[in-house]
Amino acid sequence: MDNVAKARALAVLVPAALLGGAYIGEYGFGLYPCEMCWWQRYPHFAALALGLAAYALKPAQVWSALAGLAILTSGLIGGFHAGVEYGWWEGITKCAAAPGAPGAAFDFSAPIVSCGVVQWELWGISLAGFNFLISTFAGAAIVALSAYRK
Repeated sequence: MDNVAKARALAVLVPAALLGGAYIGEYGFGLYPCEMCWWQRYPHFAALALGLAAYALKPAQVWSALAGLAILTSGLIGGFHAGVEYGWWEGITKCAAAPGAPGAAFDFSAPIVSCGVVQWELWGISLAGFNFLISTFAGAAIVALSAYRK
């Protein structure tokens, strides 16, 4: 398998796996997403579409690299979100505000989840932290594989 084929496969598998994990956590275990959790999902939706485009459109390297950049974007948002959860910096007011406060995000159809609350962690790493680690490295690898041909 050459580098372009690897990049194309990763460009589909990584966002599909991370989105799948997010939805399993949400619907299977009641881990409702906060606003910044959704911000992390949007680039993965785009990456999945771009990764699939790499199978249908030429040149595949360009579409794969764009998918990698979208995955990397999600990872950077996840890094910011993890920093808010760990208390390293202050979050965005709308996301971290109490329900009913001016500018607070309030959706009557879903439980209210603050962006500064860790709902689940493993080895001291939150879901946003895992997204940062996985997406940052995978996104960079996809871009690198797309750039180099054997």
